[in-house]
Formats: sequence, C-alpha cells, structure tokens
Amino acid sequence: MTRVLRCSVCLVLLVSVPTMARAQAASFKVGYAKRDITPTKPMPMWGYGDRHNLLSKGVMDPLYAKAVVIDTGSEKLAIVGMDLGRAPRADMIERIRAAVKSTSGVGLMMISGSHTHHGPVIELRDKPGEGKGVFDDAVAYVAELERKLIDVIDEAAGKTRDARIGWGSAMVEMNRNRHSKIEPKPTDPELSVLRFDDAEGKPVALVVNFAAHPTMLSGADLRFSAEYPGQMMNEVESVLGTNCVFMQGAAGDLSCRTTPQTKGIESFGKALAQKVLEINRGIRTSVPEKPSLQGMDEDFTFETRVDFRNPILVQLFKLAFFSELATAYVNNDIADNTIRPHLTTVLVNGELALVGTSGEFFSDHSNRLKARSRAKKTLFFGYCNDHHMYFPTIEGAAEGGYGADPTVSWVALGAGELMMNKALVNLYTMMGKYKFKMPAL
Repeated sequence: MTRVLRCSVCLVLLVSVPTMARAQAASFKVGYAKRDITPTKPMPMWGYGDRHNLLSKGVMDPLYAKAVVIDTGSEKLAIVGMDLGRAPRADMIERIRAAVKSTSGVGLMMISGSHTHHGPVIELRDKPGEGKGVFDDAVAYVAELERKLIDVIDEAAGKTRDARIGWGSAMVEMNRNRHSKIEPKPTDPELSVLRFDDAEGKPVALVVNFAAHPTMLSGADLRFSAEYPGQMMNEVESVLGTNCVFMQGAAGDLSCRTTPQTKGIESFGKALAQKVLEINRGIRTSVPEKPSLQGMDEDFTFETRVDFRNPILVQLFKLAFFSELATAYVNNDIADNTIRPHLTTVLVNGELALVGTSGEFFSDHSNRLKARSRAKKTLFFGYCNDHHMYFPTIEGAAEGGYGADPTVSWVALGAGELMMNKALVNLYTMMGKYKFKMPAL
C-alpha cells in the first residue's frame, strides 16, 4: 500500500568554517591510508537475494577501504571508499564518527560502498534472531570492519601534509539506464576525478566518481571481489604510481554499458581507467586561496510505502533474502514503518560541493542536483553513510519496474526529490547566497 509522504528532518551536525580569523590559521593539507577489509572466513554475501544465506567460497581479489582526509586547520573531512555493497550501518557510522572526532579531530566524513555484489553482508547483529549463534563469523566481521574504518581514517588524518587540489571530468558512454523503457532514457555519464597533490606537485591520491552498478560478475560466483571499480583503481595506481579511491554515484537505475572489447570486470575496469587517465592529464592542481570546510549531516524520517507490520509481508521478505538478514533489517532499519535516510552536504574551499546519500538514488537525482548547484564542481556520492535501498525519481516510480516498485523501494514517493532540494538549500546557505535584512523600523 502506498502511503502519503511524511517527513521530519533531524539536524545532527553543522560544521561551518568560513574565512574569518580562527584559533588555527587556515591551511590545506591532505593525507591518505588504506586497509584490507577482505573477510577471512566464509560468510553470507551481499547483493543478490537469490543467494539467500549461501556462504562465500574464497577470494577473487581483495577488498579495501581507502581514506582521504582533508585538513583545513579548523576542520577535517574524511572521504572513504570501500569495496563493499553498501556503507556501514547507522549505528556503526555513529560510533565511527564519535571515535575519529575524539582521536583525530575529524568532524565530517563520507563513507561509501562501491556497491559490489561480491562483498559480505554487514547487516547482521550480535542479537538472537539477527545473526548471533548462526552467523557469528559475519557478526565478528562487522565489529572488525568498524575498527578498521576508525583506524584508516585516523592514519590518513595523521599523515596529512601541505597539498594542492584540482579536478576534471568527461562525459563517457560507459553506463546505461537499466530501468526505464521511455526514451530518452536518463543517464549520468559524467566521470569525475579529484586529484590531490603534495606541495611539490606529486599526486597523493585521486578520487574517482562514476555511476554504474558493479554487477558484471555472476551471482553464482561466491568469491569476494571489488568488481570493475577494483580493476579500475588497480590500473590507475599502476600507471600513475599513486593512490586511487572510488566513490559510487547515483547508480540506482544504471548498469555498465559494455562492448565486445570491454566485457568482464578486468577489461571494463581498464577501459574506465584509461578515461580516468585522460582526464587526469588535463587537471592542474593549485593551493586554495581560502581553504575552508563546511558541512551538514541530517537524518530524515519517511513513512514506508509498504506495511512491514504485516506478518505475511515480513515472511515474504525473509523468503526473498534469508531470515536473519530480514529480521535484522525489519527490527532496526524500518522499525515502526519508517525509514531514516541520511544526507551529508559538504562544501570544500567554497567551490567544491560533495553530496552523499544513504541509498540507491536514480541518476536524474544527480543530474538535477548538478544542474541546479552553483558550486564550481558538484559530485554525488551514493551508498554513503548508511543504506536504505532504492530512491527512484517520481517519474521512475510512476513508470514502475525493478528499483522503482515498493518491493525494493520502500521509502515514500518523492523522498529523493525532497532530500536533493535540502542539499541545494544547504549548499546555497554555505555559499552565502541567501541574504536576510532586518526591516527598517
């Protein structure tokens, strides 16, 4: 049953660092670190429901968490890309945020999963019926992952050095709309690259932003893999001798567009890497004139489109996935028939906008955000700081189909548009676009 949109917004954190004099002088520094997060024991795999509770069988290629920390003297931002299907759960994000704020002074963070469907399930919890006693290795992995994410952010924050920043992008025909039947089908073909260099101009790290489902491997393959993003990062790092981080975009309705030459994760990943390298050759980095970080973290509350208090529906959910996973999700992520997605809005140096959302947003959400933003550059990070399934556009939901129907899109209609509007309000506020004058008496 479709329900009326009802939304409440909770402001969790507002960090604003303008160019006024502060206790610490403004500077621009960047650090990088990575951790191997490949599970060492068999556990349920994320992404394909028809696997149910089948356990993994080995490793095709390792999974990593890679962190870039930006330090402007008075505030720090962590950008973390993981070779996992989703971002950490809300409770994990809360603990990670508190820990790195205390240990490293990192007040803003954007942790995204690449959305590989060959990573481990991380929804299971140390509670009876939600994983404990049945999938103890998976529960233990979640606790280990949380510690590693804290460690990798702390390490990157401890390695910051004077840096330069630059970016570039190109429109590439390497993704396709897998959902819509209406022409022209929306896509977001923009491949964006942020590059951070040290003071001498040597690259510290590249952050690559692109939108396409990493679902090229068969669901029958039960080996862990970073999929095409991992292959792309390996190639970029090999050619440039530096570090590469992947941040997935609004890939809810987008898959990889392949040719006979780019079928398979290695071929596609290397072809995408060549596009990244072409963009990189045109990037010129510089020291920001006015280093600053401004950011907002917000939780929204929406009613679900379906009634998860219905025991028949919950049973169907358990059959579609597996009992412990479904129970953990129903008890924690959609309790009381509400979904609580997260929005992170960051403005770097007054000109680079980063918007992260905790779900699989359709590509036109990203397209419209970029078209309406007045920042010099705007990037959209999906699967960021939690995960709440599909967010179709209003038009996409009206068309129906996988990703748009309430079977996998549980959030109220129009939720994505509301969150994108709020992101724009946030950005314009940070850029000082809204003026208010007291009326004369």
